[in-house]
Order: sequence, then structure tokens, then C-alpha cells
Amino acid sequence: MKRIKLINEVIEMKIGMCANRPFIITAENQGQPVLNAQTILEALYMAPDKRQLGSVETFKPEDLAAPVTQPRQIFAVGMNYRDHSEEIHITLPKVPSIFTKFSSSLAPANVAVTAHGPKTDWETELVIMIGRGGREIPVADAMSHVAGVMVGEDLSDRDVQFENDNPQFSMGKSFENYAPVGPWLTTVDELANLDDEVITTTVNGQTMQQAPLRQLIFKVPDLVHYLSTVCDLQPGDLIFTGTPSGTGVGRDPQVFLKSGDQLTGHITHLGTLNITIK
Repeated sequence: MKRIKLINEVIEMKIGMCANRPFIITAENQGQPVLNAQTILEALYMAPDKRQLGSVETFKPEDLAAPVTQPRQIFAVGMNYRDHSEEIHITLPKVPSIFTKFSSSLAPANVAVTAHGPKTDWETELVIMIGRGGREIPVADAMSHVAGVMVGEDLSDRDVQFENDNPQFSMGKSFENYAPVGPWLTTVDELANLDDEVITTTVNGQTMQQAPLRQLIFKVPDLVHYLSTVCDLQPGDLIFTGTPSGTGVGRDPQVFLKSGDQLTGHITHLGTLNITIK
């Protein structure tokens, strides 16, 4: 699984955080700690001859922390799949529809989450981590600013989101542990074609969402470019890129998460989130 090719800033690897150290993932439950780095970004952009690797260690899924724990900014994109926009009866966006998830909602990939209310919903998403920041990043250069990608769950309290006549997003999506991410970061060069990766959500073993990333309306380079025209992107910033159809609020009858439910969010080759609802 581990492949490393470094020419300046071109690296291929999967890397997670375990025991407060970056771990180069060599198998589903094995990795090598980077002994002289404190963060994933530090380990990623370190020259190979400077990277000090420890012996291969075995870890349990619950040992992995979120790949980044204190991002300066967490952006999220609404209605970025045509079918999801249709299921919740919202007009397709002309430009990316951006909101934020507050960083205090961040959680690791294996986590128990207390549902804030009776209408807590799932939204599995591709999450981008920024590696190199900047403003006015051209679309053609955007991928060189991406450190890698991971799986994210944009948990959402629909009562809070739709409490007003016009929906508001950030508050209903920022409760404690409402932003699980991980289980590790995968650099995009590790993947043959990001568009071929498939999002799958299950609740108690039943498939609720399944769609390839090629269905994204605004692709990764588009989102990085658009955000950078307004914001100063910083290393470690996260971008939740949107969710496909199959959410609980879009079903008839509607279905929501309840205590005891087992929620998984998976993207091919990127790993799985395992979430227990309390």
C-alpha cells in the first residue's frame, strides 16, 4: 500500500495520525511512525532523506486520530450533486454554495456520536486537505495545493437546519463530533482516477447512499480555485465537497439516525468511517 515518490512536493502515500505521531500506512492495520515529524503535513513535505521511520507497528482502527485536529478553516459545499439537490427540492447552484463547519465539531473516523435531536442525518463526503495555501489559485494549479483526500461525514441536525423558512447550515452541522474525518489522508497520486472512487453510506448494514465522485458538479480544482478567490487558504484547511442523494431527509418517508444505529461512510481506496449513534 505504501508508495513514496518525492520530487520536491510530489508524494504518493497514505498517512494517518496514531499515538500523536504521523504514521505511513502500510496495511489496513499497520504503519510506520515518522519519528521526526509532529503533523501529517510536516511528514508529507519532508525530504525522504530527512524522514526517520520507525519499525512497522500494528494499530486498531480506534487508535487513529483525525488526520488534522485544529484546521484554521473547515469549508463545506452544499448541493454539489444534482440528484441530492433534486431530492431536497433546491435549485442547482450556479457557483459553489459554501458554508462552514466549526472546527470544534471535528472527530476521528471511529467515534461514538450523541445525536443532538431526533432528525440527525447522514451525509458521506469526499474531504480535501489543503497542503499549500494561497489566494487566487488557478484551476490548472489547484491540485498542487492539495495535500490529499479523505472520507468525511457531514452529520446534520435537520430541525436546526430548517428551523427558519430559509435553511441555514453551519449551526445544524457543527455539534460535537458532527464532522468525523479519516481514517487517514490519501495523496491523490495514490489513486488512478479520483472520479472513479465511489461513496457508500450504510446504516445498520443497509446501503443508503452510493455514487461515484464523477457526479460532483464542482470538482476538486474548481472548489480550491473558487474558495481562494475569496479566502486565504491555509495548510490544513479542510473542504467537505458535498454529498449525493440518499440522505434521510430526502426519503419518503423520512428516516433519521437513532440511538444504537451503526453508521458507516466509505469511499473506495480511501477507507471507512465507523460511527456509533448514542
